[in-house]
Amino acid sequence: MSGPGTVFRETSAQPRTESVPFSHLSLELGHLYMEDFAEGPARLRRHFAAVRPWVDAARAAVGPLPAGKRPRISTCFLIDDYFSRLSTPAELIPPLLQAAAEAGLSIDYLARESGCAVAEPGHRDRAELAEAVLHRLVESPPPGSNGFRPPVSRTGWLTNGRRTPSHRTSAALDATGAVWEPPSETGARGHSVFVDVELWSGPEEERLWSCAFLASVWQLVRLGLLRHDGRAVLTPAPWDDKDFPAEWDALPPVVRLNPLAAPFTAYATCSVLPARFLPVEHAVRVVLDQVHVESEALRQIAERSAAEGMPVPAGIVDRTSYVFPPGL
Repeated sequence: MSGPGTVFRETSAQPRTESVPFSHLSLELGHLYMEDFAEGPARLRRHFAAVRPWVDAARAAVGPLPAGKRPRISTCFLIDDYFSRLSTPAELIPPLLQAAAEAGLSIDYLARESGCAVAEPGHRDRAELAEAVLHRLVESPPPGSNGFRPPVSRTGWLTNGRRTPSHRTSAALDATGAVWEPPSETGARGHSVFVDVELWSGPEEERLWSCAFLASVWQLVRLGLLRHDGRAVLTPAPWDDKDFPAEWDALPPVVRLNPLAAPFTAYATCSVLPARFLPVEHAVRVVLDQVHVESEALRQIAERSAAEGMPVPAGIVDRTSYVFPPGL
């Protein structure tokens, strides 16, 4: 029906933000490079044996939840098929799952790091997921900045404060008396911990995304905060085949190995990682602090988590946690 008071709107003017299911915690059991897998099954067994006690601690720390409620916890593992492909899924995944099982652990979801760069790695012509997140970065200008520095979309560098001013000379040669100034962290407590994160290398048409930036995308995916035209991205695909393919691009970016697993996306994440990832994850926190997330996605999570008696922190970075076990 129509009449004088009828208002017509384009459907596209009111995009719908798809809702996703949520666990209370997404627990990452590791992230290994291809070189780690090349060391053989013994390396994998050592990894999961070291991870196991910290997994138990992370599980026990979930909550508190209302009486009678059990925490929903899903596990995941990220494989680096982006920077190198020294092996195939058929060769690599079965020993990985076996080593986890020997430690009493189960991997619910298996993810490919290349999926954090391109949502469909087998179709390089499709829109890049990392590129979409790059366009969502909103740099926090440090006090006293004048806009001289080009934006992160051009430089590929993102910082948590003010860089050392450029074009300085020695005090003896500078008639204005200007001297060297150190970089400073925005909001530092007493002393600065300044970080400058490289998001990619290479020319724009052939960008090689950095590990830190792909890990940032990985956290946003696990937290259920990314959408493309309102639709969820990297939705897990069930994997019922006994055998894994000989090519990585034949494997979905995220596969659900356990049909009874709790949801892949979660209100909070915890990652048990080797200590070598500590600087990478510091960089991740710098990136997450400056990502603009759709307000509707944030609203959905805030309302649903509060209704379950487990409200999430307002800051995205505060929804992530890490364990770096010694000797991992």
